[in-house]
Amino acid sequence: MSEKTRYTDEELEEFRQIINEKLALAKRDYNQMMRILTNQDSNDVDDTSPTYKALEEGSSTQTKEELIQMAARQQKFIQGLEAALVRIENKTYGVDRITGQLIPKERLRAVPHATLSVESKLNRNK
Repeated sequence: MSEKTRYTDEELEEFRQIINEKLALAKRDYNQMMRILTNQDSNDVDDTSPTYKALEEGSSTQTKEELIQMAARQQKFIQGLEAALVRIENKTYGVDRITGQLIPKERLRAVPHATLSVESKLNRNK
């Protein structure tokens, strides 16, 4: 019996559902972060009123910077999930890009946008 070189269409469909669920949540979270950053959900005057409270302003700036970093990471995660959907369409999803072997299902369920098996990732980082 030969070794599998790709996942079956049924298996790919299972992964597509997992990815679409994660993608919907990730986009919701990203949109929420962007609404906070752009003050779309607020009726206050924080972005227009002069303030002389240096400590509060510094804390607010730090919080915004952290939120910007989180939004950037979320955007990268969304791009990874969307790329995984393209790989499903091309039937190359789940194939380790270094070894060409299948990435274990458990890893893909946990990290659906993975392009490397755990072993390949560890070897690459050495």
